[in-house]
Amino acid sequence: MSDYKSEHTQEEEENKKKNSRLRINLFFFSTFILFCVMIIRLAVLQFVEGPTLTEKEASNIVKNVPLPPNRGTIYDAAGVKLAYSEPTHSLYITLMKDYSQKNGMKNRPEAEKIADELLAVFNKSGSPDHEKLTKEELINAMDLDFKKYAGYMPRRIKMDLTDQEIAYFSEHRSDFPGIAIEEESVRRYDPDTVAVQTVGYIRTYSGSISLDKYGKIDESERSDQTQDPGLIYSEPEFVGYDGLELMYQDELRGKNGYKKVTINPRNMPEEIEDIIPPEKGYDIHSTINKEIQLKTEQAITEQLNWLQTHPVAGGTHPNATTGFAVAMEVKTGNVVAMASMPDYDPNIWETGSVTPANWKQIQNIYQNGAIRSFNPGKQGSHPESVVLLGSVIKPLSVLIGLEEKLIGPNTYYTDTGATYFGKEGHKTRVQNAQGHAYGGMDPARALEKSSNVFMIDEIGLKLYQKYGSKSIDVWDRYMTSFGLGISTGSGLPGEWKGRKEYINVKQAGSVQSAMAYASFGQQGKYTTLQLAQYAVMLANEGKRLKPQLVSKITDHQGRIIKTFGPEVLSTVNFDKTYWDVIKRGMKTSVSSFEGFPYSFARKTGTSQQSVGGKMIDNGVFIAFAPKEDPVLAIAVVIPEGGFGSYSAAPIARKMFDAYDQVYGLAGVPKGKSSEETQGGN
Repeated sequence: MSDYKSEHTQEEEENKKKNSRLRINLFFFSTFILFCVMIIRLAVLQFVEGPTLTEKEASNIVKNVPLPPNRGTIYDAAGVKLAYSEPTHSLYITLMKDYSQKNGMKNRPEAEKIADELLAVFNKSGSPDHEKLTKEELINAMDLDFKKYAGYMPRRIKMDLTDQEIAYFSEHRSDFPGIAIEEESVRRYDPDTVAVQTVGYIRTYSGSISLDKYGKIDESERSDQTQDPGLIYSEPEFVGYDGLELMYQDELRGKNGYKKVTINPRNMPEEIEDIIPPEKGYDIHSTINKEIQLKTEQAITEQLNWLQTHPVAGGTHPNATTGFAVAMEVKTGNVVAMASMPDYDPNIWETGSVTPANWKQIQNIYQNGAIRSFNPGKQGSHPESVVLLGSVIKPLSVLIGLEEKLIGPNTYYTDTGATYFGKEGHKTRVQNAQGHAYGGMDPARALEKSSNVFMIDEIGLKLYQKYGSKSIDVWDRYMTSFGLGISTGSGLPGEWKGRKEYINVKQAGSVQSAMAYASFGQQGKYTTLQLAQYAVMLANEGKRLKPQLVSKITDHQGRIIKTFGPEVLSTVNFDKTYWDVIKRGMKTSVSSFEGFPYSFARKTGTSQQSVGGKMIDNGVFIAFAPKEDPVLAIAVVIPEGGFGSYSAAPIARKMFDAYDQVYGLAGVPKGKSSEETQGGN
């Protein structure tokens, strides 16, 4: 075997060794370069960028910016939308600089310029039907001094943008730093103004903190980031302020969505990290029936016009300008109509507030006079929306007399037309309406003829003789048991409990006098809803039912969340014969019910009070039908309307007819009637 190697082979091996050394050198050189770069970069990070990064890391705070939810719908009993939300587009602005007087006055001219440019667009492209914004209003909405909002919070500048406004701002977004067009919802109400005071209205959260519902929410609690952000109210969020809108705020509201926004040390936004969409609120199905409600409202309006223009009992009634009525089912407690007239269009609250001109028009009618007492806005002294109940108390007076054994079902009494009470030489004389003397009567006839003197002699004075100074407490116990002077339990916000004037002995003059006047209805003021509940209690013989305003709550897919059924709040147990007595007696003659196809029980009332030194009459009326198997009870109050038989009763007749058409007083709807009863007949 030969050991010989050619010169060519030796040369190849030498080249391989050179190449290997070169690669090793290149590797070490590259490693050295990378190491140098890393050293330099670390130095830059530590000594140059270190302070900036440390500041950024310290300010890496994420805030939740609320996205308002789509508020649930309020339906009537037949599924008609009474209050609903429609999608709309609003213009928001997030301040990208500090424009505050404290630190950003140098930037203030820029904010003024933005405001001027926004106004120019609004004036050119905005809806002519909307009231124009002023520059002052726009600057206030921008909240340059952070009085209402933190720097990172968007400010709502304008709602319900027109297509032209949307197009302009979309095309010129870069010209307006921080603006954004957000889709949200605007609250709408049935244009037919159906039970508007019962349905209620909305305002912004910031404009609602005077209410206990919102005022009790502590600021620290609202800003606590450990809470579910969807449950925290935001300043511009719309919330229920009255009626069902407030009563079912939590259900209707739904849940806020929110953006997770990173903010810098100046509390200004940097970037959006995440978006959580809002959740739609639940829908409320009310017991109010639109058809019956509108018939009730129309009946009141027509009757008021009739009273103002047709002379009755000596003259017209020009001050009969308001009326209140409630229709409540006897077996369920469902309120099918609740009217407070005049009413108004609640769509004027669209932006959460009203203009001074609109406020002037609605300030004396926007509240629910069927559950509250408020001034009618007339010059001088005039009855409020709640008046003395008058003779409608007499069925209860008779029940008290029977239960206390002051009288019996067949007690005989001779009505001479007047009676006297008080100390000798200082006796007070009270007579029947128009001085009528009805002669011999039993308790049922005393009710039918509405005898004041029977109630005083046989009940008021006898109760005083039995209990003395304690008679007021006894009387109050009976009033309370029938829901007079206490809450009805309806849950409607702001419900007035009434005024028990009989407890003011000094005003009455004496306990005896208080009992005498209370026995025929001149010592207590109660709301129309209280009177309706009272009428239901007379109809069902002692069960005080909760007035139901809502039948069920559903989610946006129609699934039932909660239902509401009849609820008995309390029960009065009287002998059956006592109830028979009052039902026999509740048949006061009322011409407006001529031709009514059902037996019915009713009681007219006329309460008196002084207006400008002259005694005026307030009309009050309660009734239920059919008498044998009651289905519907009604209460009507017409301040300054005169006798209840001709001021309030015609309204009740039309309400019964409307219910008969829709549901049927005998259980079968009758449909539309061919001719409606004329007001005042």
